Amino acid sequence: MSEKQKTLKESVTISGAGLHTGQEVNITFRPAPVNHGFKFRRIDLPDAPIVDADADLVVDTSRGTTLEYKGVRVSTIEHALAALTGMDIDNALIDLDCQETPILDGSSKYYVEAIKNVGVVEQEAERNYFKITEVLRYSDPEKKTELLILPDDTFKVSVMIDYDTKVLGTQNAHLSHLNEFADEIGPCRTFVFLHELEFLIQNNLIKGGDLSNAIVFVNRLIDQSELDRLAKFFNKPKVEVLKEGILNNLELSFSNEPARHKLLDVVGDLTLVGTRIKGHVIASRPGHLANTQFARIIKQHIKHETSQPQVPKYDLNKPPLYDINDIKRLLPHRPPFLLVDKILSMSDHDVMGLKNVTMNEGFFVGHFPDEPVMPGVLIIEAMAQAGGIFVLSSVPDPENYITYFMKIDNVRFRQKVVPGDTLVFHLDLISPFRRGISHMRGIAYVGSKIVAEAELMAQISKKTIS
Repeated sequence: MSEKQKTLKESVTISGAGLHTGQEVNITFRPAPVNHGFKFRRIDLPDAPIVDADADLVVDTSRGTTLEYKGVRVSTIEHALAALTGMDIDNALIDLDCQETPILDGSSKYYVEAIKNVGVVEQEAERNYFKITEVLRYSDPEKKTELLILPDDTFKVSVMIDYDTKVLGTQNAHLSHLNEFADEIGPCRTFVFLHELEFLIQNNLIKGGDLSNAIVFVNRLIDQSELDRLAKFFNKPKVEVLKEGILNNLELSFSNEPARHKLLDVVGDLTLVGTRIKGHVIASRPGHLANTQFARIIKQHIKHETSQPQVPKYDLNKPPLYDINDIKRLLPHRPPFLLVDKILSMSDHDVMGLKNVTMNEGFFVGHFPDEPVMPGVLIIEAMAQAGGIFVLSSVPDPENYITYFMKIDNVRFRQKVVPGDTLVFHLDLISPFRRGISHMRGIAYVGSKIVAEAELMAQISKKTIS
């Protein structure tokens, strides 16, 4: 069952401080047309430049994910993108009046709530998915980080974190369907270790941070004077360490909230692939650098796969359109030069034929007899015969005509064909039939591999009656 693309019913604005800049930010999610994807618009800059949510535009992952295009940056975008994807949205224009999105409570909760308030609407176009069919992997042995994606019928994410500390042991989180995101993943806040927090404070890097937008884990002994300095910095009357090893700034929403937040980040960063995915992502100790590098790997894989000609699908259990006896009535060729066994399908613009290559072929006697390889010229001849049947099908009395090939161009041989292979030919019209002349592009496959391709021009002519 096909799915429709979705966008917001109407615009919605959220305001808050940017974590690192400390500036008050207004972020507005706006409806967008089909196939628009997610784009950020800096409305605080002249001409309101746009930055696509694209993994290839990532320039910094040190304190969140930052994109840059032609000198224009948008930062800490992962929580907003996670909310859009988690709420099953495909298209949105995201206006910002500052470089950075608001940190809010350090999760996607308020973004999710805002989207729920305005609602989501289906659009006319169908949603496109890329289904993962092979394992893709990213690893960083030094950081003990690994991400991989396995084939699956839906989008799933599993995350494991382990930072070799007693205060935050090994944790796991799992998302089996996007409809779980809003309640199970969206409210999970970011976390930080105390030593990391101190570094950020000392380097004036969290001007908009306070103890309400991060879980702070304390993994060492800390004296009261240090706690008092933290309380003063964050304008709190008192800060203390709870027995669980976290500051008393907040209570955990889930026992594995840190792992769930890392999963949230994975969803947000992988949105930068730019395409809906069907596959199971498994992440061990993920971070923004690893997530976005992995997003690039997936994006490049999709680009490569979609640029390849699609292997025609056929059902060998289905009776052929023409069997060998039908073909013999159409073509004048006879063994050993009858090189098509079946015509699997045909339309007004294409044809698909098949040849089973066996050791009994006459040409294997003399063509590399110790390592038999089907001659390339015969692969093209077999392709041409499938095309000839296609051309002859355009006349009401094909038995009275013969096909002559006038030109063969752009021939390429990509893989060898050997006994036991099944050759499948797919020929498409390059231009419509004119005065009995056809111009076709043919591709020969063995399994999922292209073995040969060529452009063929043929003309049909009445048989000469002797």
